[in-house]
Amino acid sequence: MPTGYKISDKEGLYHLTFQVVGWVDIFTRKIYRDIVIESLKYCQQHKGLQLFAYVIMSNHIHLLARSEVGDLSGFMRDFKSYTSERFLEVVNSKVESRSDWMKIVFAYHAKLKSKQEYQIWTHENHAELIYSQKFIEQKLNYIHENPVRSGIVTKAEDYLYSSARNYADMENVIEVVKLDVRWKSY
Repeated sequence: MPTGYKISDKEGLYHLTFQVVGWVDIFTRKIYRDIVIESLKYCQQHKGLQLFAYVIMSNHIHLLARSEVGDLSGFMRDFKSYTSERFLEVVNSKVESRSDWMKIVFAYHAKLKSKQEYQIWTHENHAELIYSQKFIEQKLNYIHENPVRSGIVTKAEDYLYSSARNYADMENVIEVVKLDVRWKSY
């Protein structure tokens, strides 16, 4: 069922949310988080992705991003396609102990809405156009505080897979374009 959260302004800044079908906690494993980071870096270098903020949670990802080439929809399509293929390689390897269960969930969701064998990402793309400084700050805070609200860390910048570290001038796993806002937990 479409959510109504579509990309209408191809040059705009968006808050994007990607969810794994069935809310499978795929990103509890480092190998999957690293595939996401590698893919985002590739898109920054080769596809015009401008990444301003991100967080990788256990079963979903939030980004604050825009496309320098006016193709954010293309980025999302390619990102989901590429990462799905890579995730399935891991699922089908001997390193994933939850392989049988994950394949059942991914196959079930694929049969509901598509003609492929497995589906990892939901078809919906929750894309919210950012239209004001206040909305930017709200979404930036929402993204960075996600691991705190989930009880993973007590300070946002302590979570390795979040741009809160970039905004706190700490070591990070991927570079972002820092927005003109202050960020540091006290």
